[in-house]
Amino acid sequence: MTDELFRRLRRCLDHEAAEETREVVRRSRQATGAAAERSGLSLIGLAIRSEMAGFGGRAVLTLGKRDQRVDLPWTRLNPGSPVVLSEEQSPEKSAWRGVITDRDRSTITVAVAETPEPVSDRPTFRLDVSSDEVSRQRQHEALRKAEGAERGRLAALKRRLLGEEAPGFATPRAWTAYLRLDESQIAAVDYALAADDLAIIHGPPGTGKTTAVVELIRQAIRRGERVLACAPSNLAVDNLLERLLEAGESALRIGHPARVMPSLRERTLDVLVESHPSLKLARDWTKEAFSLRRQAGKYTRTAPAPGARRDLRAEARKLLEDARQMEAGLVTHLLDSATVICATLTGLNAEILGNRDFDLVVIDEAAQATEPSCWIPLLRSRRLVLAGDHCQLPPTVVSSEARREGFHQSLMERLMQLYGEAVSRRLSMQYRMHEQIMQFSSDEFYESSLIAAETVREHTLADLPDVVQSPLTQTAVRFFDTAGSGCEEESEEDGSSLRNPGEAEFVVRQVVDLLEAGIAASDIAIITPYSAQTRFLRDRIESAAVEVDTVDGFQGREKEAIIISLVRSNPRGELGFLTDTRRINVALTRARRKLMVFGDSSTLANHEFYLRLLEYFERENVYGTVWELG
Repeated sequence: MTDELFRRLRRCLDHEAAEETREVVRRSRQATGAAAERSGLSLIGLAIRSEMAGFGGRAVLTLGKRDQRVDLPWTRLNPGSPVVLSEEQSPEKSAWRGVITDRDRSTITVAVAETPEPVSDRPTFRLDVSSDEVSRQRQHEALRKAEGAERGRLAALKRRLLGEEAPGFATPRAWTAYLRLDESQIAAVDYALAADDLAIIHGPPGTGKTTAVVELIRQAIRRGERVLACAPSNLAVDNLLERLLEAGESALRIGHPARVMPSLRERTLDVLVESHPSLKLARDWTKEAFSLRRQAGKYTRTAPAPGARRDLRAEARKLLEDARQMEAGLVTHLLDSATVICATLTGLNAEILGNRDFDLVVIDEAAQATEPSCWIPLLRSRRLVLAGDHCQLPPTVVSSEARREGFHQSLMERLMQLYGEAVSRRLSMQYRMHEQIMQFSSDEFYESSLIAAETVREHTLADLPDVVQSPLTQTAVRFFDTAGSGCEEESEEDGSSLRNPGEAEFVVRQVVDLLEAGIAASDIAIITPYSAQTRFLRDRIESAAVEVDTVDGFQGREKEAIIISLVRSNPRGELGFLTDTRRINVALTRARRKLMVFGDSSTLANHEFYLRLLEYFERENVYGTVWELG
């Protein structure tokens, strides 16, 4: 099994790389770039609004449309995305690699290694999402090392992860919680602390998974263990880092500062090194070394003394070496001083970490990570704890060949199938949703095991300050059936995505009603599985504070009021993306106090999952039609 698993994972990585390359070529062949922009993978016609110095000599550029009255279209370019910036008018096709650092409705900010030097007087720029080849190389290297491990701790852990040997558990030791935990959280942390090799914390929506993970990390630290905390996304790592810092831990973040939330950048290794007083001396030595090099290469009328140039160059080399050693010593000191190191899975840099190993590696949001990325921290792990929910979104896979080979199955999902409850504990008390919002998901995905906490069980929008008391705000769930209303799906022009303009108009009306009832725009979000519907809705929602995004963009987030637009309406009963029921589980569990769903029952009822969902709406007496909206 070992050889076949690693061969398959390597093939899938190559499939993904090939598909990403094909996508880049496809976009580059679209002369106007308009279709690429509609795909969400590019932005065109951008002008530089402002420029400032960034971390480590980088340039931070804020870009927007040339006409400042025009907002940016919907895009998949989010903070942390690797991108290529190019000048549209340049015949040389000059390009600068960078990272998205921030985005709002009208601007997007990117950090690049050097300031662009455009060739035209009034240049416009294009941003394209870029593949992360360094990340892929690290995954390949991790798979190679894991496959070749025949002895030692890595080999033993590999046998457990491949099902060749059963994971072991020690007798639990007494511990006192730092945080307020419910019984299921205590049981999960206790089980993870007792694991010799492997444990899984299964956290359904709103059940306080991150709280349990932070408690686990703090308990391990107090036992004298070295801890590495990872997650597949920068946002998930930042969430962990923020909670650990609030708890008083000396947590350190590894990774590009531009990919880290601004409020947390001071805890990144880059910024801590740059701001350390000792670094000033190293920088002075570096400047002096460059000065000596210039002096050694300078032409003079009088011939220098024999060996003088050689001595200058030797002195420069010595100063540079001293500066490098000082920086390396500073990095070592900072890493050794941290109680926990935080990083994305693929952001772990072997040159920075050296030979450091960790007693405990925790991977949060593990169900969203492809398996090869998890093997990068596993190389340094004595034992592993995975936390996440395999009943929500799986890892993103772009290659159909990779998907056919099972690349969308995460390590966590594979281990749940392999061991199940023998290595896992599920959290059961949820702290987000009104009970009526929670119940269908609990019944469908979690064996009816979820319990709504008293603080959220019956809370509604009407409980918020300055909100009008009405049926809209005093109830938690409403389904609006669009069947027979003329709301039909259509393909977006020059695009492969779908939209439903009629359904979108009804959604917009509900947003207006919520705002008029006193709900803050920042407490409202619209979720839809289709990017075309996202773009269509964004153009029609007047308030910029009302978020409109795809299901994938809302994973791990929540709002007081959520409106879901399911889009599909056709006589063939085709559901496309909607057949991925885990994606819909995410959408249905983002709302805290109010959930509204728009969909065509005649199309949805062709799938057993949606038939059960419709039956649930009818049992709860929350079924309605768009006709009641006028």
